[in-house]
Amino acid sequence: MHFREPGYTHKEDWQTGTAAAAMGGVTTVFEMPNVDPPTATPETLALKQEVAKKAHVDYGLYGLLAEDNIDHLEALIEGGVAAFKCFMGNTFGNLPSPSTGAMLEGFEIVAQHGLRIALHAETASIMARREKRLQAAGRTDPLAHLASRPAVVAIEAVSRAAILAEWTGARIHILHISSAVELRPLREAKARGVDITGETCPHYLLFDERAYADHRSVIRVNPPVRERHHQDGLWQGLRDGTIDMIATDHAPHTPAEKLRNDIWTVDCGFPGVETQMPLMLTQVHAGRLSLSEYVRLASTNPAKAYGLYPAKGALLPGSDADITLIDLDREETIAADRFQSRSKITPFEGTKVTGMPIHTLVRGRFVMKDRQMVGESKGWGRSVRRIQRMPPPQPKNSDQTLAAVTRGAGRGK
Repeated sequence: MHFREPGYTHKEDWQTGTAAAAMGGVTTVFEMPNVDPPTATPETLALKQEVAKKAHVDYGLYGLLAEDNIDHLEALIEGGVAAFKCFMGNTFGNLPSPSTGAMLEGFEIVAQHGLRIALHAETASIMARREKRLQAAGRTDPLAHLASRPAVVAIEAVSRAAILAEWTGARIHILHISSAVELRPLREAKARGVDITGETCPHYLLFDERAYADHRSVIRVNPPVRERHHQDGLWQGLRDGTIDMIATDHAPHTPAEKLRNDIWTVDCGFPGVETQMPLMLTQVHAGRLSLSEYVRLASTNPAKAYGLYPAKGALLPGSDADITLIDLDREETIAADRFQSRSKITPFEGTKVTGMPIHTLVRGRFVMKDRQMVGESKGWGRSVRRIQRMPPPQPKNSDQTLAAVTRGAGRGK
């Protein structure tokens, strides 16, 4: 999730974003660090923790793993981040992508604590060159965005991240998988024993290249919506277990920021947390997934990967009583003007869905009831760090970690 607070609250804030989550049947969210200032230091983490006090649902906070904040990672862990986010490719906020050397050092540090590192897995240098050439050629059309980010950027980034994780013992997660071809390095890494998980989103499962003609600039998102054959491969990856989760990458912007003629000036992403469950329940209704498969992909697997199971992701004695009650037969039409999110624009506008969340309970309390927010739920959300249990893994090459290297600094020749 991107809630944009602090810094970009005209797009979204914690109150509207978590209300959108509750309305979408989502009981726990993990919020991204590309805000202003980025969640890169203990001081900026404290700002995020303060604004999160408005949350309607439970939450985890991502800390940033970047080129210039490696020395802050330990303090961010101590301060309460639930995971880290590393932007291997450019995205909103223009955060520079870290070098492979900084990634390796960051992985070594985080691996000692067992927290998962989520990766925006696109190779920045390839995209920068492609985009520059396309702009020089005068391309400003929506398809130019897809042309600037060929699937090889994902293959290379996933492969590189997996090698670093294998070397350090870090747990990693590949965010918003958009292409079928990046599933190959994902499968290979899993087969080698790397603790790697991956997710895709409804827009990659339900849109293909025709969306650029149908929705123009609104469909711009990082990574891009790709050609139809990728969509088919992603569905197969869900079925065979290569892809572990369905997520949203909720990325709100204003209509003015999305409706521009020059694709390079259009903000990337769109709101997704209110539409994910109706869209996927519609796919359950159509027979593309079973209901139990959807629960596994949207609830159980994320809870296990981030150390929250069985408090989250389960209905067992002692679990948190996070419960979403759904009406599998309820039919509605997606309309952005009814969103709780401050962002009122979506490429799913006018899509007919079958299946809706009717009630959302977090730790046994209604936060959304009969398709209406419960007023006193503001501030009910809590950080999941209090329940998170992720035992540190044993690094695969512990004799070569940064700590070992620095311990040897200054020794005699």
